[in-house]
Amino acid sequence: MTKLSVNINKIATLRNARGGLIPSVTDAAVNCQMFGADGITIHPREDQRHITYKDVFSIKKTITKEYNIEGYPSKDFIKMIIDVRPDQVTLVPDTPDVITSCSGWNTIKFQSYLRDIICRFKEEGIRSSIFVDPIPEMIVGAKKCGSDRIELYTENYANGYNKNKKMAIESYIEAAKKAIELGLGINAGHDLNLENLKYFSKEIPDLKEVSIGHALISDAIYLGLENVIQMYKRLL
Repeated sequence: MTKLSVNINKIATLRNARGGLIPSVTDAAVNCQMFGADGITIHPREDQRHITYKDVFSIKKTITKEYNIEGYPSKDFIKMIIDVRPDQVTLVPDTPDVITSCSGWNTIKFQSYLRDIICRFKEEGIRSSIFVDPIPEMIVGAKKCGSDRIELYTENYANGYNKNKKMAIESYIEAAKKAIELGLGINAGHDLNLENLKYFSKEIPDLKEVSIGHALISDAIYLGLENVIQMYKRLL
């Protein structure tokens, strides 16, 4: 079964809006795992506007499943990853000024850059994943970078789902086939939700993991965190 990793960034956003420690990101990590999540994802950014570097270390102490840290591989980020040693690091091309991830890596243009970074993580025994658009050339580039997995950026799928779901998923199926051909594991994330997740997971072969934050935490406001995690897991 495809694993569900819950991104708890939005818990930190809510906490930071008021200051203090409520709601607690560490309690959120504990509860998500207790309620059935297969892992915890966080995405610390340079301005620490939601998850802080301190959170990264505090959350690590609560992990009993799998710890996935997403982020742009700045010098500070790389050092933090090596110090924390998560199960997986997902490299995203976000610049500091973006609100959220908005594109995948150009794994051809940045191949040498990404390969050197991934090599360092491999030396530490950390699994690597590269955030990519569903373009076969970018999948091939990810393989040449030495990555263990790719994470398919699914915003375009989510945007096209209600218009023509078969058309929306075509490029993702082709990308997944290429990844399997090259021996790359397949993750996915961004704008997956209760409406579009089941179809995506059914159509994408060998999907190992989805990372879901904004939609899941938003659903939890109305339906409760434990209930929502189980709802997402049933779709997988």
